[in-house]
Amino acid sequence: MRYGSALREQIQLPGTTPLVGIYDMYSASVAARHYDGFFVSGFGFAASHYGLPDIGFIAWPDMVAFVERLRLAFPSHHLLVDIDDGYVDPEVACHVVQRLEQNGASGVILEDQRRPRRCGHADGRTVLPLEEYLDKLNLVLESRQDLVVVARTDATEEEDILRRARALAETDADVVLVDGVRDVEWIRRIRKVIDDKPLLFNQIAGGKSPRLSLSELTELECQLAIYSTPVSLPRMPPSTAPSVNSRRPTGGCRSSRPAHRSVCGPRPLCWSRTSVGTICPAPGPPPPSGAVKASAPVGHRQLDEVPLGDRAAVAPLDQGFDAPQQPVPGRLRKGSVAGEGP
Repeated sequence: MRYGSALREQIQLPGTTPLVGIYDMYSASVAARHYDGFFVSGFGFAASHYGLPDIGFIAWPDMVAFVERLRLAFPSHHLLVDIDDGYVDPEVACHVVQRLEQNGASGVILEDQRRPRRCGHADGRTVLPLEEYLDKLNLVLESRQDLVVVARTDATEEEDILRRARALAETDADVVLVDGVRDVEWIRRIRKVIDDKPLLFNQIAGGKSPRLSLSELTELECQLAIYSTPVSLPRMPPSTAPSVNSRRPTGGCRSSRPAHRSVCGPRPLCWSRTSVGTICPAPGPPPPSGAVKASAPVGHRQLDEVPLGDRAAVAPLDQGFDAPQQPVPGRLRKGSVAGEGP
């Protein structure tokens, strides 16, 4: 199976392809019931596998082993893998890319950050000189066979963002990602400088970028959207609920442990009305009633009208595993890599 070609063909279809962030086998099994595309999030993997922030702690053998387990369990799903900066050295980056492709990854994201690295929506990021990153990127492109490669820049200065986006679009990378874009106008400017190269948008809860629906991203000509932190943990069993409910105010959320920092900066790990221990954005108004279209059965395409991050990504978990499964916000696709989705 040529997983890279399958994802590449999906990207060329009209609309925006959503890839839902996962971080362990449990979150993958939940997401797989609704979506046929995964984003193996470095943000989530660092938090879940190590209990550490996303600042460069991931060891590449752990990520390779995780992807191998994912592919064995989910042979028909797209798997886009976050490999950070390629684990520092260009030679290591090439080796990891080859190992991931052998294990069934569909694609990788390679960033231009300098160590110590940071989550793409955190402050304090620094980037490699452009020429140094391009050398690493080109070596990775030469080492892949069919793998989709997303070239990512974490530049923060306006002129540098556009300069790097243009340079990345001129390479043989399949997709360009400018992480941490702050508004829709910047997406339009980036779209203009990269010409017809596919563009990826990173939607992360509590991040710097605006929350946009898939229909809005389609209008902005973003071919891919990744959701780094959408799959929340289920509500605690009733026996433990009183201690949790006592800390859950009506509307919004607050920290259960005020001294505990989140994995992406100062935002705390917090209790929300729909999940436990998730990283929540600042409290805001609820999604408009009836805004989510649920007319199509699971496994069929549809565009949402509400950003995925506006509500729990897997709502049925709040009702227990026996609850009727309803489509969740986002595009539910027909025809994954191996045919019709579940």
